[in-house]
Amino acid sequence: MEMEWDDPLYRSTVALFEHTAEAMDLDVNIRRRLRHPDRAVIVTFPIRMDDGSVEIFHGYRVQHNNTRGPFKGGVRYALDVNLGETTALAMLMTVKCALMGIPFGGAKGGVRVDPTKLSRSELQRLTRRFTAEIINDIGPNFDIPAPDMGTTQQTMAWMMDTYSQNKGRAVPAVVTGKPISIGGSLLRNQATGRGVVYMVEDAAREVNLDLGKASAAVQGFGNVGGEAARRLHQLGVKVVGIGDVHGGIHAPDGIDIPLLDAHFASTGTILGFPGSEDIETSAILELPVDVLIPAATSGVIHEGNVARLRCRILAEGANGPVTAAADGVLRERGDIFVIPDVLANAGGVTVSYFEWVQSLQMFFWSADEIDQRLRQLMSRAFTEVHEVSRDRGVDMRTAAMMHGLARVAEAMKVRGLFP
Repeated sequence: MEMEWDDPLYRSTVALFEHTAEAMDLDVNIRRRLRHPDRAVIVTFPIRMDDGSVEIFHGYRVQHNNTRGPFKGGVRYALDVNLGETTALAMLMTVKCALMGIPFGGAKGGVRVDPTKLSRSELQRLTRRFTAEIINDIGPNFDIPAPDMGTTQQTMAWMMDTYSQNKGRAVPAVVTGKPISIGGSLLRNQATGRGVVYMVEDAAREVNLDLGKASAAVQGFGNVGGEAARRLHQLGVKVVGIGDVHGGIHAPDGIDIPLLDAHFASTGTILGFPGSEDIETSAILELPVDVLIPAATSGVIHEGNVARLRCRILAEGANGPVTAAADGVLRERGDIFVIPDVLANAGGVTVSYFEWVQSLQMFFWSADEIDQRLRQLMSRAFTEVHEVSRDRGVDMRTAAMMHGLARVAEAMKVRGLFP
């Protein structure tokens, strides 16, 4: 069990939490309570594989705090899923929801598996069995899962169907990020990447950066990184570097993102894109650009490379891309405007909230309405965090954590202690 908690992201998140708690003089009782999740569920379950063999998988669902509303958080399928990482992400989700002013608490879940090694039928059996194992721990008014790394809207469809079959009726609000045909929301797939770019636009105004003359690099070309790159391209930003799990490409004169999309669709990789040079994915982070968006995985900016960052704005599309040690270096440097993950990538949970509301009401909004609401909520959150940063003399990450934790703490004080 001790090994389960010993995860780099968990250590970084606890360090960030302690730093913030000290900076805001958080009530000691609330501070002690928020260091630990309300509950953590660990399950092991068998799946029959296509070759007839039976494999055992480990699954997790961590529910951090539901003072402000039902638990909310993604489900990821990855080989490094463990209790520590899942707990850290649940803690960050609690802050993120409070920061955005939406009535959710933080949760996270996942299965330790490489989804690329499983067939579609194996993935379906795994998803349905995992859902059955945690079925008493989720629900539209209790805990609402969503897609994350390694999962898709199809995963959510299987989860929703498994839950609904058990309840004897369709329950679309039990998950978000599901297909439109069964109650999903327009723009949900694009929401996180789009929100990142909205935050870049707001930050650019603060640092007097003309995005029409700016350059950018994006690490990650999935739902978040790909959408961010497309939106930046539409704004006239010269995207000079793109990276994914297989490697990166660099083109000093800029990458035509629609052509890259076509290249990726036909080849399955960004590598070998005409007019670009193939480079290491890690090298994307060190390119001299105005805007850098790490949108792949956690811990990619660390003590070994943080000094080599050459950007003006760092917008964290991924969860926890900067380690605690590297964050300290960024605070000391002070020359990079950091948009922390709890703010930068909050577009996903924000539109998940919209989807949940629509599913409960069985009344759906247009794409323009959703985009307008997303922009409004994210810009409001940016303004509030920037004001805390300015008024308290702290960096943006500390300000975002302080603002979110203050809202959670207030709700906990108002509700009181039971019994």
